[in-house]
Amino acid sequence: MGFWVHTSLSFTAIALLHLLVLVSGRKANGARRRSETGTSDFFNGRWVLDESYPLYHPATCPFIEREFSCEKNGRADQDYTKYRWQPHDSNLQRFDGKEFLEKFRGKSIMFVGDSLSRNQWQSLTCLLHSAVPTAKYNVTRVEDVSNFEFTDYGVKVMLDRNVYLVDTVREEIGRVLKLDSIEGGKLWKGIDTLVFNTWHWWNRRGPSQPWDFIEVGGKIIKDMDRILAFEKALTTWGQWVNTNIDPAKTKVFFQGISPSHYNGTDWGEPRARTCVGQKEPLLGSTYPGGLPPALGVLKSALSKITKPVTLLDITNLSLLRKDGHPSIYGLGGRTGMDCSHWCLCGVPDTWNEILYNFLL
Repeated sequence: MGFWVHTSLSFTAIALLHLLVLVSGRKANGARRRSETGTSDFFNGRWVLDESYPLYHPATCPFIEREFSCEKNGRADQDYTKYRWQPHDSNLQRFDGKEFLEKFRGKSIMFVGDSLSRNQWQSLTCLLHSAVPTAKYNVTRVEDVSNFEFTDYGVKVMLDRNVYLVDTVREEIGRVLKLDSIEGGKLWKGIDTLVFNTWHWWNRRGPSQPWDFIEVGGKIIKDMDRILAFEKALTTWGQWVNTNIDPAKTKVFFQGISPSHYNGTDWGEPRARTCVGQKEPLLGSTYPGGLPPALGVLKSALSKITKPVTLLDITNLSLLRKDGHPSIYGLGGRTGMDCSHWCLCGVPDTWNEILYNFLL
């Protein structure tokens, strides 16, 4: 409705029409904001069995790493590969690898984080390779950066293994985790799409802890509350984003907190001590055990960043997938129990399907 209104309309009618236009505009803008942020459109929903899934078969992705290759490691049930995420408020467009490669021709996407980032990176390479199986590709690795390049398209799908995002430096006193330093960010400049992740290493102690001291605020300390350390690192990372990211050139995402399933009480099955033997997801929309506290810390940190960062809020939808982990079909086999990583094909394909919908 334009500004000019027929003069026969009363003042009240004119006011009412303007009010309807205003409300309609606000609703449309609100819908767009929800779609852009993903706060409701993509992340609130349920898992539905869909026989047209998975999006690829493991046999069509010969480079799946052993720790994610559950079928090859002996997992016989297949239903965990056939669930599709259905948001309540919208529909996800099905991942189209050819369209992705055409859209990203000549561009780069980099996942930065721990082995959950590797899980998602591996998923995306499989989704793309299975869509164009005859396309040429090269896989290279220089130190902690792996690059899967589709040479026919000039598309680089990269992984920077950086479990804390902030720096860990070997000094005379030992290995120092520097919560105020992020020199590793030099590797992230010039990338078209960045997908960050960190959390799973923050509570590591003993032999698996990759640092000896923490440096924060110019002081060296032996240890500190790990949630506070996580929060400080996210603040440093956020400052890096504000200083270095040009939103016109680079899109930034944060993977969110990928959950583990080591206690059946959390999902209403007290007799289940781990995820082993789980063959179907929780069919509701809410996880009985609630959300991990780290997610609240992450959301608070993201709210303070002035540059646009999209949260891939995959925590709740992944919590519902107690069936999606390797369990005894991972790297350790029957001597191990992996309820942290995810089988491929599987849950990380949905993470990438949501990412794809944001990038369309």
